[in-house]
Amino acid sequence: MIRLTGHLLCASAEELAIVQAHVGEHIRLTQQEPGCLSFEVVQTEDPMVWEVRETFKTRADFDAHQIRTRASEWFAQSKDIPRAFRVEEIAD
Repeated sequence: MIRLTGHLLCASAEELAIVQAHVGEHIRLTQQEPGCLSFEVVQTEDPMVWEVRETFKTRADFDAHQIRTRASEWFAQSKDIPRAFRVEEIAD
């Protein structure tokens, strides 16, 4: 399995508004992807910081998610918002 953990770090009210406007559809689409075992983007106590947790069954499933995401409205709108992610392979 592949697990990604980390944060999306909004630097302005405009970036926060972008995340709020698009994250719901991004979550919905990702949770429907083949191999997606879990996917969450949750606002932390600091409203400018969003915790991201996702798990995919295989590396190929994760890679397909990355490709789909890069072509999505979510990415078009949020690509300039800094991310701090860690990706790791985990045992079943």
